[in-house]
Amino acid sequence: MISTIIRKELKVLLKEKGTFFWLIGLPIMFIVLFSSIFNNAKDTFTIQYYDADQSQQSQQMIAQLSEIKGFEMKTDTTLSLDDQLDKIKSGKMTSLLVFPKGFGENMQAGGGRQAAFDLYRDSTADTAVAPIRALLDSFAGKSGEVKLQGVLKSVGMNDTQVKEAMQPPIVINEVKENAAQVSALTQYIPGYTVMFVFFIIITMVRNFIKDRESGMVARLRSTPMKPVTYLIGMWVPNIIVVLVQCTVLLGFGKLVYGVELGDIASIAAVVLCLAICATGIGLMLTMLVKSENQGLGFTQILTMGGAVLGGLWFPYDFMPDFMQIIGKITPQYWAQHSFQDIMVRGAQLTDILPTIAVLIGYGLLGLAIASLRFKKFIQTATQG
Repeated sequence: MISTIIRKELKVLLKEKGTFFWLIGLPIMFIVLFSSIFNNAKDTFTIQYYDADQSQQSQQMIAQLSEIKGFEMKTDTTLSLDDQLDKIKSGKMTSLLVFPKGFGENMQAGGGRQAAFDLYRDSTADTAVAPIRALLDSFAGKSGEVKLQGVLKSVGMNDTQVKEAMQPPIVINEVKENAAQVSALTQYIPGYTVMFVFFIIITMVRNFIKDRESGMVARLRSTPMKPVTYLIGMWVPNIIVVLVQCTVLLGFGKLVYGVELGDIASIAAVVLCLAICATGIGLMLTMLVKSENQGLGFTQILTMGGAVLGGLWFPYDFMPDFMQIIGKITPQYWAQHSFQDIMVRGAQLTDILPTIAVLIGYGLLGLAIASLRFKKFIQTATQG
């Protein structure tokens, strides 16, 4: 009996060509779009400047800044200072580094006088300006060190003594522990795979409601079939579709972008548990909603809300603490976290057992609630 329902449902799913666009075509488009934007984003920051001083000292500083890797100095000689400041006010430019008149004179003067330059910036562009501000702060600090070295030499210290005196008391050694190469792709490919898995719920809602309105569900009353038999028969084909979906999307990431998937057995385990989880929740929703539109609404909330709280769109650590706590309730968090553990940190099957338990738990909970609600569902079915 279950095999008959499974075959029927697989035929229905294969007829619905739109299903595979939403589950495979659209997520591939998202992966390509966002991977192209973020993984190939240029790694050079442009510092727009205006030299009002035109002194040897200002030109020398501009040249020194130009030599720093990752930063490019650029000036627009066709616009006046006021015109460029107006562009910042109107949001057409994020920042402008200005060397005011007297900059070079103050640098030469000494005696406690400071040579100041001005950084004009758009108040809404904190993220864009932050690297430039950090560079200038660092550069200003190094300029102070050079001045201090001159003072130390003037009091009789030799080069070795000056070097020892200028050694920082604390040194930071950066040690990267990840086993694989990390890029934006390790965020977006598993992230969008997990997000679009839950779109299978739309197909499930549509097919269950179609069965209810066609009279098929009502005819089950006259058969000895148990509710769980019908539910499992409708459940298994959707699990198969999700398995195909995840295989295609992760395989696309591997073949096209060269993403390291890590231990394949662990990846397969997460994919299977994610399929059980998403479709189990889908079973529950189909028994709870009263219409297809209501089902679509709940699916959007579950999909988009889970994507944000689960850290699918951006690194989980970027979120506020209270959102991180809430996010750990979502199945999306567990699936994404395990995918990244396997792909980046070299996790094995034993390392992802908590995720397996959580995802299967959600799936079985969905099946249990659907079984309890099936009687109510069948009562609303159209008579065949």
